[in-house]
Amino acid sequence: MSSPYRDLLSVRGARSFVAAGFVGRMSMSMTGIGIVLLVSAVTGSYGIAGAVAATLSVAYAVGAPLSARLADRYGQRRVLVPLVLVNSAAFALLIASDLVGLAVWTLFPLAALAGATQVSLGAWVRARWSHALRDRPERLQTAFSFESVVDESIFVAGPMIVTALSTGVHPAAGLAVASALTLAGSLALAAQRGTEPPPRPRQEGHHGGVLANPAVRVLVPVFLMLGVVFGAIDISGVAFAEEQGHKAMAGLVLGCYALGSAAAALWYGARAWASPLDRRFKTGLLVLAVMMIPPVLVTDLWTMMIVVFFSGLAISPSVIPGYGLIEQRVPPHQLTEGLALVSTMVGLGVAAGASASGRLVDAYGSSASFLVPLGAAVLAAVVGVAGVRGSGPSITKVTQQ
Repeated sequence: MSSPYRDLLSVRGARSFVAAGFVGRMSMSMTGIGIVLLVSAVTGSYGIAGAVAATLSVAYAVGAPLSARLADRYGQRRVLVPLVLVNSAAFALLIASDLVGLAVWTLFPLAALAGATQVSLGAWVRARWSHALRDRPERLQTAFSFESVVDESIFVAGPMIVTALSTGVHPAAGLAVASALTLAGSLALAAQRGTEPPPRPRQEGHHGGVLANPAVRVLVPVFLMLGVVFGAIDISGVAFAEEQGHKAMAGLVLGCYALGSAAAALWYGARAWASPLDRRFKTGLLVLAVMMIPPVLVTDLWTMMIVVFFSGLAISPSVIPGYGLIEQRVPPHQLTEGLALVSTMVGLGVAAGASASGRLVDAYGSSASFLVPLGAAVLAAVVGVAGVRGSGPSITKVTQQ
């Protein structure tokens, strides 16, 4: 590991909250697949399974920013402990109701409860980094880069773990382990009081949610489109490998994409950047849009692996400065809420991108489905470049209090 990352992890308490956050958010790449594998095994219907998973995703998108707002106002521990206990109970009831054969409709309110009480733990960890590095803000980009690498590793390992457990042990095993990881990691994070950001009650003159901030209104649709890119690439990559007669190689294709993103994150965080944050953000979005063109044109599996690796290189230089803009331009008493909001937008975008690209695969094949991430990347670049430029002077850096 390069020196900037060794120095980062030497920050007091950092190793502990990073480890807890890693364990606690492993489930973010496991619950959706785990629900599909469990419900489809019991009911025999992928349609029902997908609807239950979608219910959880929508409830999560609504609940995560609200719980983050409460964490900003009252402190992470006071909010996280009761939420994760309810979340564990909801998953336990969801698994039990499925296994004992209760009416299908009972799965939906339980999935909604599980989603609404599942926090965006990555945002909470990033808020801890912001607090831990409040006297050294120049190191925050390294911390956010490191967290992007953590996210990538979770999305590589999580689906493999949940699939192996659900297909090789028991249909409920994957979802049960995902819930247990959430519980263990969340409680471990809540126990670390020394690195917890202080509660910040609502300030005079600041009313409403974080969406009142013009920077957030720009970044929300951009992160939504980035999520569409991620979800569409996953489905398109699997479909492409299958069309090439090597479906078993699909994981390798997606792994090359994730490897490119992780490599770029490590490189980005190790550099001392002189250019402004908003300029880096816009440049990253423009490069991403360009790098989404080659996958549409490739017709060979091995070439595709090379192409998606280079496409992945453009992901982190877009996502990391986006998180940096949230940290820079959102008031401290709304920081966790802002980070959680854009993170949940990524999740919604992943679901939308997977659905849209899946439809195109069915109708026209995988080459056409790669138009979805291309279109989403172009739209993200247009909104990001125009929005950041238009709101730039009016969004001033908020001074930490």
